[in-house]
Amino acid sequence: MSDVLSPNAKMEPYWWEAAPRPVLPQATLPGEVDVVVVGAGYTGVSAALTLAREGREVVAFDAEDAGWGCSTRNGGQIGTKLRLGLGELSGTYGKPQAVAMIKEVTNARNYVGDLIARERIDCDWNECGRFVGAHRPGDYESLAHELPAYRKDAGIVADMVPRAEQHAHIGTDAYYGGQYVHNNASLHPAKFHQGMLDRAISAGARIVSHCPVTNIEKSGTGFLVTHAKGKIKAKNVVIASNGYTPPAFADWRRRIIPIGSYIIATEPLPAGLMDRLMPKRRVISDTRRVVFYYRASPDGTRIVFGGRVASTESDPRVSAPRLHDVMCGIFPELKTVKVSHSWMGFVAYTFDHLPHIGVRDGIHFAMGYCGSGVHLAPYLGHKIALKVLGKSEGANAFDSLEFQTRPFYTGTPWFLASAVFCYRMMDKFGGRGRKP
Repeated sequence: MSDVLSPNAKMEPYWWEAAPRPVLPQATLPGEVDVVVVGAGYTGVSAALTLAREGREVVAFDAEDAGWGCSTRNGGQIGTKLRLGLGELSGTYGKPQAVAMIKEVTNARNYVGDLIARERIDCDWNECGRFVGAHRPGDYESLAHELPAYRKDAGIVADMVPRAEQHAHIGTDAYYGGQYVHNNASLHPAKFHQGMLDRAISAGARIVSHCPVTNIEKSGTGFLVTHAKGKIKAKNVVIASNGYTPPAFADWRRRIIPIGSYIIATEPLPAGLMDRLMPKRRVISDTRRVVFYYRASPDGTRIVFGGRVASTESDPRVSAPRLHDVMCGIFPELKTVKVSHSWMGFVAYTFDHLPHIGVRDGIHFAMGYCGSGVHLAPYLGHKIALKVLGKSEGANAFDSLEFQTRPFYTGTPWFLASAVFCYRMMDKFGGRGRKP
């Protein structure tokens, strides 16, 4: 099956072609700063940018290159819904809180769009809308049933698309109709991260790559942070490591479920084919519990196709032909199109399927975006920075949530294989259950 790989296929993100991981200069570290941020992905860089613009001395550490994790490995899709539906959220938290949480996602989408425009970040921002394909006939009815409440209560603009009309959005008969969500968008994830990184550095933030933080302990009214190059005192600390939270931060790690998401990029398509397959260049996902998500590359020449194709974590060389097979089930015309890039990244899920932001033992954190980190991470990174600054504008609808864990869970999701298998069976034969 490896013959789907092009001769020069790369096992790294396609996005790194236009925005390679930055080589940052060695920063001279002071003995004490206002804020230490752990992680230099979307969350950490966004927090650092906000803090530096407010005159705080901030250092952000990353164990790898800045943005090496999912911030430059994701599909570049921006939505306006959460992993749980409005009905499920209302049943658990009450309707007012559920509506507030959904609206917070729209706030995040708007924040990212405004940030890109205000800072003039060149990252191929495209307000293209989303098509959500109904994987099974009953899924179309479920999408239609929930739509009036989303429109009325959450202000989400969307329309149902019958199967007979779906070719206006996507050139396939694999779905039983779907839903078109107007306010969704796409961007180039690595260019977006680079734009925020550049602006954070220009604002005075120090970004230190290849320097993992190994310990945080209370020291007087602040903290003593141990990192690979020594120690540094900080008045405040922000944990922004998300799906890459190390064992050193056990209290957060046991509340995060790192799940590998796998993506391929095709070689350039034959002339005219993209216009038939994705005529509107929408971002696309479907109603499967083990969801697949895909889109055209920013230049419109390739398809970037992602999802989970194994119960346990796998190698991108193994996942590539499997993703290619799923892609060709949707678009049979792509059977002869090779894969030029294959990669994976760890998405941070939570036990309640919701993002979390707050303070534990005096340490600030924002994480657990459950597959919606392209917009939620920068937004909640900004919000947690406002909380550090003591500003009321840091308040948001996720503040009151209990950050759950489970007995005996330490950060290695031993239960994932069986859960994915069950979800796959539901996708194949029908059944109810939350998406992973």
